[in-house]
Amino acid sequence: MSDPADLHEQDRPKSSPRRPVEIEADGGEGEIASINRLLDIDELAAAANALADLHPSDIADLLEQADEERRELLIALLRPQFDAEILTYLSVDLRDEVVERLEPKALAAAVAELDTDDAVDVIQDLDADAQLSILSNLPPEARALVEEGLTYPEYSAGRLMGRQFVSVPEFWTVGGLLDYLRAAATTDDSELPEEFYDIFVVDPMHRVVGSVPLSRVLRAKRGVKLADILHEDIHRIPVTMDQEEVARLFRNYGLVSAPVVDKGGRLLGVITVDDVVDVMEEEAEADLLAMGGVGEDDLYRAVLSTARSRFRWLAFNVVTALISATVINQFTDTIAHVVALAALMPIVASMGGNAGTQALTVAVRALATKELTTSNAARVIGKEVLVGLLNGMALASIVGGITFFWFGHSLMGLIIAGAMIINLICAGLFGGLIPFLLDRMKIDPAVASGVFLTMITDVVGFLAFLGLATLILL
Repeated sequence: MSDPADLHEQDRPKSSPRRPVEIEADGGEGEIASINRLLDIDELAAAANALADLHPSDIADLLEQADEERRELLIALLRPQFDAEILTYLSVDLRDEVVERLEPKALAAAVAELDTDDAVDVIQDLDADAQLSILSNLPPEARALVEEGLTYPEYSAGRLMGRQFVSVPEFWTVGGLLDYLRAAATTDDSELPEEFYDIFVVDPMHRVVGSVPLSRVLRAKRGVKLADILHEDIHRIPVTMDQEEVARLFRNYGLVSAPVVDKGGRLLGVITVDDVVDVMEEEAEADLLAMGGVGEDDLYRAVLSTARSRFRWLAFNVVTALISATVINQFTDTIAHVVALAALMPIVASMGGNAGTQALTVAVRALATKELTTSNAARVIGKEVLVGLLNGMALASIVGGITFFWFGHSLMGLIIAGAMIINLICAGLFGGLIPFLLDRMKIDPAVASGVFLTMITDVVGFLAFLGLATLILL
């Protein structure tokens, strides 16, 4: 068996471009599957060559799919020419594991090749010791930029922005700009970003006065002044703006890039649409996981750690279930006299919960996109109540009829019909109201709304159904 440590740079192809891999559904002929087969037969040199040709995203997928033993082997194969971009695609939990197995100097050299925003993204999620190890081995200029990025609030534009951009004085002409770009691109230490979309025009104080898209530069004649073709109506993003608000700006105004400025309006960096796509994905994933009371690293954490992290959420659900059970316990005599009630109770609670979830989902999304505000809250919530009423009446007639034919008891059908109408009205009301109130209280509605809504629809459903049964049947 070959030793991974013996695989040096000369063993790897140097000119082959890395390309994304299309993984087949059966995994039969995909390159990732091929690498796994090479590892199975201990062909480590061939596996290392194949890894060198993979895109960092595919390598991250390979590491995440591997068990602990195989992951250690893959890291050893990657170590001689480690690409820090792999870390940007890895889950947070796995980043720590990979970083621990790499030499600090080699890792720092790899991180230094990343754009500043990617370097900050990688380093910010590591533990303090790993952060210090990488920062202490970074070149002084790169370290200063990364440390400055880490001083900005978490999830802010300052953490998201890149520090490579093109800014020029407003008195320049198109010809002067093109000459500058060509000259800068030919220098070994060029500070031009690999990809950029807008030229930012600044005044002598380095304050942004406008931007010129590259498409407009290419269409203009050389003698045209930039001041004559720039867009003055641009969206300047404060460095402390929350990343969710940044994503909303990009979505609402169809931005491709936007300047990040300090309090004085001075240009600090730029955010591009690819960064915002990542933010949208992260925020949506975070909300989804939070609604289930789990974390993004649960897939890789130890069993006890995962169980402990989920326990608090489950314990809170026990409390809400006990409240519902307390309501049911108040009607034990009614249930004892009419045993059929026990079979029908879950129907009322379940329909209320589902209808409430629909209203809640609409409200949470509307809050996230700023479509639900104080000015239109009454109209939006009122609509959900009316929807609940209409659906409640329609479903009540169906379920009431089924109950009548099932049990041969007309009053039982009327009771469950009335309870369903009451519960679906409440579901629409609280499905819209709870997220709105939590948002006003600065509590993430995506995290906390579901538990409160389930408790309310269960309690109202049981109380309405059993209460009506007690009044009518006993």
